[in-house]
Amino acid sequence: MSEFEFGGQRIAAGTRQTVELEVSVLANNMRMNMPVHVVHGAHPGPVLFISGVVHGDEIQGVEIVRRILAAPELKTMSGTLLAVPIVNSFGFLNHSRYMPDRRDLNRSFPGSDRGSLASLLADLFFNDVVLRSAYGIDFHTAALHRTNLPQIRIEPEDEDLLRLARAFAPPVILRSKLRDGSLRQSAKAHNVKVLLYEGGEALRFDELAIEAGVKGTLRVMKLLGMISHAPAVLPHFTSAHSSASTWLRAPEGGILHSVRRIGDRVGINEPVGIISDPLGASQVAVISEDDGIIIGRTNLPIVNRGDALFHVARLTMKSRDVELHTPDEDEII
Repeated sequence: MSEFEFGGQRIAAGTRQTVELEVSVLANNMRMNMPVHVVHGAHPGPVLFISGVVHGDEIQGVEIVRRILAAPELKTMSGTLLAVPIVNSFGFLNHSRYMPDRRDLNRSFPGSDRGSLASLLADLFFNDVVLRSAYGIDFHTAALHRTNLPQIRIEPEDEDLLRLARAFAPPVILRSKLRDGSLRQSAKAHNVKVLLYEGGEALRFDELAIEAGVKGTLRVMKLLGMISHAPAVLPHFTSAHSSASTWLRAPEGGILHSVRRIGDRVGINEPVGIISDPLGASQVAVISEDDGIIIGRTNLPIVNRGDALFHVARLTMKSRDVELHTPDEDEII
Protein backbone atom coordinates (compact mmCIF):
# COMPACT_ATOMS: atom_id res chain seq x y z
CA MET A 1 0.00 0.00 0.00
CA SER A 2 1.54 3.30 -1.10
CA GLU A 3 1.46 6.65 0.67
CA PHE A 4 -1.60 8.89 0.38
CA GLU A 5 -0.83 12.46 -0.64
CA PHE A 6 -3.22 15.02 0.79
CA GLY A 7 -2.93 18.76 1.36
CA GLY A 8 0.80 18.70 0.71
CA GLN A 9 1.33 15.93 3.27
CA ARG A 10 2.25 12.28 2.76
CA ILE A 11 0.40 9.80 4.97
CA ALA A 12 2.03 6.40 5.22
CA ALA A 13 -0.03 3.23 4.94
CA GLY A 14 -1.41 2.09 8.29
CA THR A 15 -1.20 5.58 9.85
CA ARG A 16 -3.42 8.60 10.40
CA GLN A 17 -2.77 12.32 10.35
CA THR A 18 -4.69 15.59 10.62
CA VAL A 19 -4.13 18.00 7.74
CA GLU A 20 -5.15 21.66 7.99
CA LEU A 21 -6.55 23.11 4.75
CA GLU A 22 -6.33 26.90 4.79
CA VAL A 23 -9.66 28.63 4.19
CA SER A 24 -9.13 32.31 4.96
CA VAL A 25 -7.56 34.91 7.22
CA LEU A 26 -10.00 36.62 9.58
CA ALA A 27 -10.17 40.35 10.14
CA ASN A 28 -8.15 39.96 13.37
CA ASN A 29 -5.36 38.24 11.38
CA MET A 30 -6.21 34.75 12.69
CA ARG A 31 -6.16 31.92 10.19
CA MET A 32 -9.32 29.91 9.58
CA ASN A 33 -8.54 26.34 8.56
CA MET A 34 -10.59 23.26 7.75
CA PRO A 35 -9.09 20.23 9.56
CA VAL A 36 -9.27 16.92 7.72
CA HIS A 37 -8.32 13.75 9.59
CA VAL A 38 -6.88 11.22 7.14
CA VAL A 39 -6.96 7.55 8.13
CA HIS A 40 -4.90 5.68 5.54
CA GLY A 41 -5.33 1.93 5.84
CA ALA A 42 -2.61 -0.66 5.56
CA HIS A 43 -4.39 -2.40 2.68
CA PRO A 44 -5.86 -1.16 -0.62
CA GLY A 45 -9.47 -0.06 -0.71
CA PRO A 46 -11.80 2.80 -1.64
CA VAL A 47 -11.59 6.39 -0.46
CA LEU A 48 -14.58 7.50 1.63
CA PHE A 49 -15.22 10.98 3.02
CA ILE A 50 -17.49 11.74 5.97
CA SER A 51 -18.48 15.34 6.70
CA GLY A 52 -20.38 17.37 9.26
CA VAL A 53 -21.45 20.98 9.74
CA VAL A 54 -21.92 21.97 6.12
CA HIS A 55 -24.68 23.97 7.79
CA GLY A 56 -23.04 25.68 10.75
CA ASP A 57 -25.75 25.00 13.33
CA GLU A 58 -26.03 21.28 12.51
CA ILE A 59 -23.44 20.36 15.11
CA GLN A 60 -24.39 16.71 15.54
CA GLY A 61 -22.11 15.66 12.68
CA VAL A 62 -19.10 16.66 14.78
CA GLU A 63 -19.91 14.03 17.38
CA ILE A 64 -20.73 11.38 14.79
CA VAL A 65 -17.37 11.89 13.07
CA ARG A 66 -15.54 11.91 16.42
CA ARG A 67 -17.03 8.57 17.46
CA ILE A 68 -16.30 6.99 14.09
CA LEU A 69 -12.64 8.04 14.34
CA ALA A 70 -12.48 6.44 17.81
CA ALA A 71 -14.05 3.16 16.63
CA PRO A 72 -11.72 0.17 17.13
CA GLU A 73 -12.77 -1.20 13.72
CA LEU A 74 -10.57 1.44 12.07
CA LYS A 75 -7.36 -0.05 13.50
CA THR A 76 -7.23 -2.63 10.72
CA MET A 77 -8.89 -0.55 8.03
CA SER A 78 -8.44 -0.93 4.29
CA GLY A 79 -8.66 2.04 1.95
CA THR A 80 -8.68 5.65 3.09
CA LEU A 81 -11.09 7.67 5.24
CA LEU A 82 -11.21 11.47 4.93
CA ALA A 83 -13.03 12.76 8.03
CA VAL A 84 -14.12 16.40 8.10
CA PRO A 85 -16.04 17.08 11.34
CA ILE A 86 -16.53 20.80 10.64
CA VAL A 87 -16.79 22.05 7.06
CA ASN A 88 -18.39 25.43 7.85
CA SER A 89 -16.32 26.72 10.78
CA PHE A 90 -17.71 30.23 10.35
CA GLY A 91 -21.31 29.16 10.98
CA PHE A 92 -20.24 26.65 13.65
CA LEU A 93 -18.55 29.31 15.79
CA ASN A 94 -21.48 31.72 15.37
CA HIS A 95 -24.24 29.12 15.90
CA SER A 96 -25.53 30.01 12.44
CA ARG A 97 -26.69 27.83 9.57
CA TYR A 98 -25.17 30.19 7.04
CA MET A 99 -21.83 31.61 6.02
CA PRO A 100 -20.86 35.17 7.05
CA ASP A 101 -21.95 36.35 3.59
CA ARG A 102 -25.45 34.95 4.39
CA ARG A 103 -25.13 32.26 1.74
CA ASP A 104 -26.12 28.63 2.21
CA LEU A 105 -22.99 26.54 1.70
CA ASN A 106 -25.09 23.60 0.50
CA ARG A 107 -26.38 25.73 -2.37
CA SER A 108 -22.89 26.90 -3.36
CA PHE A 109 -21.31 23.75 -4.82
CA PRO A 110 -19.13 23.03 -6.69
CA GLY A 111 -17.89 26.52 -5.82
CA SER A 112 -15.31 28.75 -7.42
CA ASP A 113 -11.87 30.02 -6.47
CA ARG A 114 -12.97 33.53 -7.51
CA GLY A 115 -16.41 33.75 -5.95
CA SER A 116 -17.93 34.66 -2.59
CA LEU A 117 -16.64 33.25 0.70
CA ALA A 118 -19.24 30.45 0.51
CA SER A 119 -18.15 29.68 -3.05
CA LEU A 120 -14.48 29.66 -2.04
CA LEU A 121 -15.10 27.23 0.83
CA ALA A 122 -17.27 25.01 -1.38
CA ASP A 123 -14.50 24.96 -3.99
CA LEU A 124 -11.87 23.99 -1.41
CA PHE A 125 -13.94 21.20 0.17
CA PHE A 126 -15.18 19.87 -3.15
CA ASN A 127 -11.84 19.73 -4.92
CA ASP A 128 -9.61 18.67 -2.02
CA VAL A 129 -11.96 16.20 -0.31
CA VAL A 130 -14.98 15.18 -2.39
CA LEU A 131 -13.15 14.67 -5.69
CA ARG A 132 -10.48 12.61 -3.93
CA SER A 133 -13.21 10.16 -2.88
CA ALA A 134 -15.33 7.50 -4.52
CA TYR A 135 -17.99 7.62 -1.78
CA GLY A 136 -19.20 10.06 0.87
CA ILE A 137 -21.61 10.40 3.78
CA ASP A 138 -22.72 13.95 4.63
CA PHE A 139 -24.30 14.40 8.09
CA HIS A 140 -27.16 16.87 8.59
CA THR A 141 -29.92 17.62 11.08
CA ALA A 142 -33.26 19.36 10.87
CA ALA A 143 -33.37 23.14 10.74
CA LEU A 144 -33.61 25.25 13.88
CA HIS A 145 -36.62 24.41 16.11
CA ARG A 146 -37.31 21.18 14.20
CA THR A 147 -36.26 17.57 14.66
CA ASN A 148 -35.81 14.72 12.17
CA LEU A 149 -36.15 10.97 12.43
CA PRO A 150 -32.85 9.33 11.40
CA GLN A 151 -33.08 8.89 7.62
CA ILE A 152 -30.96 8.53 4.51
CA ARG A 153 -31.77 10.55 1.40
CA ILE A 154 -30.63 9.33 -1.99
CA GLU A 155 -31.11 10.26 -5.60
CA PRO A 156 -33.99 8.46 -7.35
CA GLU A 157 -33.06 5.61 -9.68
CA ASP A 158 -29.49 5.18 -8.39
CA GLU A 159 -29.15 1.52 -7.47
CA ASP A 160 -25.59 1.90 -6.14
CA LEU A 161 -26.77 4.50 -3.63
CA LEU A 162 -29.73 2.30 -2.71
CA ARG A 163 -27.32 -0.55 -1.95
CA LEU A 164 -25.30 1.74 0.35
CA ALA A 165 -28.46 3.11 1.99
CA ARG A 166 -29.73 -0.38 2.74
CA ALA A 167 -26.41 -1.24 4.34
CA PHE A 168 -26.67 1.91 6.48
CA ALA A 169 -30.08 0.62 7.65
CA PRO A 170 -31.84 3.83 8.77
CA PRO A 171 -35.50 3.80 9.79
CA VAL A 172 -36.39 5.51 6.48
CA ILE A 173 -34.75 5.68 3.05
CA LEU A 174 -36.14 8.67 1.15
CA ARG A 175 -35.55 9.09 -2.57
CA SER A 176 -35.36 12.87 -3.01
CA LYS A 177 -34.55 15.08 -5.98
CA LEU A 178 -31.18 16.80 -6.19
CA ARG A 179 -31.18 20.54 -5.52
CA ASP A 180 -29.24 23.04 -7.55
CA GLY A 181 -25.92 23.91 -5.92
CA SER A 182 -26.08 21.04 -3.44
CA LEU A 183 -23.16 18.83 -2.56
CA ARG A 184 -25.05 15.77 -3.77
CA GLN A 185 -25.78 17.30 -7.18
CA SER A 186 -22.17 18.33 -7.76
CA ALA A 187 -20.87 14.97 -6.54
CA LYS A 188 -23.18 13.13 -8.94
CA ALA A 189 -21.76 15.12 -11.85
CA HIS A 190 -18.34 13.64 -11.00
CA ASN A 191 -19.63 10.13 -10.21
CA VAL A 192 -18.97 10.39 -6.45
CA LYS A 193 -21.65 8.43 -4.57
CA VAL A 194 -22.90 10.48 -1.59
CA LEU A 195 -25.43 9.53 1.07
CA LEU A 196 -27.15 12.39 2.91
CA TYR A 197 -27.94 11.51 6.53
CA GLU A 198 -30.58 13.48 8.44
CA GLY A 199 -31.31 13.04 12.14
CA GLY A 200 -31.94 15.12 15.25
CA GLU A 201 -32.10 18.91 15.49
CA ALA A 202 -29.89 21.95 15.08
CA LEU A 203 -27.67 23.11 17.99
CA ARG A 204 -28.44 19.95 19.98
CA PHE A 205 -27.04 16.45 20.44
CA ASP A 206 -29.57 13.66 20.00
CA GLU A 207 -28.05 10.42 21.28
CA LEU A 208 -30.32 8.15 19.25
CA ALA A 209 -29.56 10.01 16.01
CA ILE A 210 -25.83 10.10 16.79
CA GLU A 211 -25.65 6.36 17.42
CA ALA A 212 -27.70 5.63 14.31
CA GLY A 213 -25.26 7.75 12.28
CA VAL A 214 -22.18 6.06 13.73
CA LYS A 215 -23.44 2.51 13.36
CA GLY A 216 -24.84 3.13 9.90
CA THR A 217 -21.53 4.55 8.67
CA LEU A 218 -19.62 1.54 9.99
CA ARG A 219 -22.04 -0.75 8.17
CA VAL A 220 -21.41 1.12 4.93
CA MET A 221 -17.65 0.83 5.49
CA LYS A 222 -18.04 -2.91 5.95
CA LEU A 223 -20.04 -3.19 2.73
CA LEU A 224 -17.24 -1.33 0.92
CA GLY A 225 -14.67 -3.74 2.31
CA MET A 226 -12.96 -1.07 4.44
CA ILE A 227 -13.53 -2.83 7.78
CA SER A 228 -14.24 -6.44 8.65
CA HIS A 229 -16.83 -5.96 11.40
CA ALA A 230 -19.74 -3.55 11.94
CA PRO A 231 -22.71 -3.31 14.34
CA ALA A 232 -25.45 -5.76 13.46
CA VAL A 233 -28.94 -4.61 12.56
CA LEU A 234 -31.69 -5.57 15.01
CA PRO A 235 -33.48 -8.82 14.11
CA HIS A 236 -36.45 -8.36 11.77
CA PHE A 237 -35.57 -4.68 11.17
CA THR A 238 -36.38 -3.30 7.71
CA SER A 239 -35.95 0.26 6.48
CA ALA A 240 -39.13 1.86 5.19
CA HIS A 241 -38.87 3.27 1.67
CA SER A 242 -40.40 6.49 0.39
CA SER A 243 -40.23 8.32 -2.92
CA ALA A 244 -42.11 11.46 -1.87
CA SER A 245 -42.74 13.56 1.22
CA THR A 246 -44.79 16.57 2.19
CA TRP A 247 -45.12 19.04 5.04
CA LEU A 248 -48.42 19.38 6.89
CA ARG A 249 -48.96 23.08 7.55
CA ALA A 250 -50.93 24.86 10.24
CA PRO A 251 -54.51 25.58 9.10
CA GLU A 252 -54.74 28.32 11.75
CA GLY A 253 -52.48 30.11 14.20
CA GLY A 254 -52.47 29.17 17.87
CA ILE A 255 -50.98 26.64 20.28
CA LEU A 256 -49.99 23.28 18.81
CA HIS A 257 -50.61 20.09 20.75
CA SER A 258 -49.01 17.12 18.98
CA VAL A 259 -50.68 13.75 19.28
CA ARG A 260 -48.12 11.82 17.18
CA ARG A 261 -44.30 11.48 17.36
CA ILE A 262 -41.59 11.25 14.75
CA GLY A 263 -41.39 7.65 13.57
CA ASP A 264 -45.14 7.12 13.94
CA ARG A 265 -47.21 5.69 11.10
CA VAL A 266 -50.12 7.87 10.05
CA GLY A 267 -53.03 7.25 7.71
CA ILE A 268 -54.98 9.45 5.35
CA ASN A 269 -57.34 11.83 7.20
CA GLU A 270 -55.82 10.88 10.56
CA PRO A 271 -55.32 13.74 13.09
CA VAL A 272 -51.69 14.28 14.08
CA GLY A 273 -52.09 17.43 16.13
CA ILE A 274 -54.54 19.98 17.46
CA ILE A 275 -54.23 23.77 17.33
CA SER A 276 -56.14 25.68 19.95
CA ASP A 277 -56.41 29.31 20.94
CA PRO A 278 -54.79 30.31 24.26
CA LEU A 279 -58.16 30.29 26.05
CA GLY A 280 -59.18 26.88 24.72
CA ALA A 281 -62.34 28.24 23.15
CA SER A 282 -61.64 26.81 19.70
CA GLN A 283 -59.72 23.86 18.31
CA VAL A 284 -58.63 22.90 14.79
CA ALA A 285 -57.20 19.50 13.92
CA VAL A 286 -54.07 19.00 11.81
CA ILE A 287 -54.96 16.17 9.43
CA SER A 288 -52.57 13.83 7.61
CA GLU A 289 -52.94 13.88 3.85
CA ASP A 290 -50.96 10.68 3.17
CA ASP A 291 -50.42 7.14 4.34
CA GLY A 292 -46.89 7.52 5.63
CA ILE A 293 -44.37 8.02 8.41
CA ILE A 294 -43.62 11.21 10.32
CA ILE A 295 -39.94 11.88 9.58
CA GLY A 296 -39.77 15.43 10.94
CA ARG A 297 -41.71 17.91 13.02
CA THR A 298 -41.57 21.34 14.58
CA ASN A 299 -40.53 21.68 18.21
CA LEU A 300 -42.34 25.00 18.63
CA PRO A 301 -45.82 24.89 20.16
CA ILE A 302 -46.54 28.49 19.08
CA VAL A 303 -47.54 28.45 15.41
CA ASN A 304 -48.88 30.76 12.74
CA ARG A 305 -51.12 29.83 9.88
CA GLY A 306 -49.02 28.21 7.14
CA ASP A 307 -46.18 27.09 9.41
CA ALA A 308 -44.65 23.70 8.55
CA LEU A 309 -45.59 21.32 11.38
CA PHE A 310 -45.14 17.65 10.42
CA HIS A 311 -43.00 16.17 7.64
CA VAL A 312 -44.62 12.99 6.34
CA ALA A 313 -42.85 10.54 4.02
CA ARG A 314 -45.30 8.73 1.77
CA LEU A 315 -44.78 4.97 1.91
CA THR A 316 -44.08 2.85 -1.15
CA MET A 317 -46.22 -0.24 -1.59
CA LYS A 318 -43.44 -2.50 -0.27
CA SER A 319 -43.18 -0.45 2.93
CA ARG A 320 -46.86 -0.35 3.81
CA ASP A 321 -46.49 -3.21 6.31
CA VAL A 322 -43.39 -1.79 8.03
CA GLU A 323 -43.95 -1.01 11.70
CA LEU A 324 -41.99 2.02 12.92
CA HIS A 325 -41.80 3.96 16.13
CA THR A 326 -39.33 6.24 17.87
CA PRO A 327 -36.76 3.83 19.39
CA ASP A 328 -35.92 3.75 23.07
CA GLU A 329 -32.32 3.96 24.23
CA ASP A 330 -31.92 0.18 24.31
CA GLU A 331 -33.30 -0.14 20.77
CA ILE A 332 -30.78 1.95 18.86
CA ILE A 333 -30.38 0.37 15.44
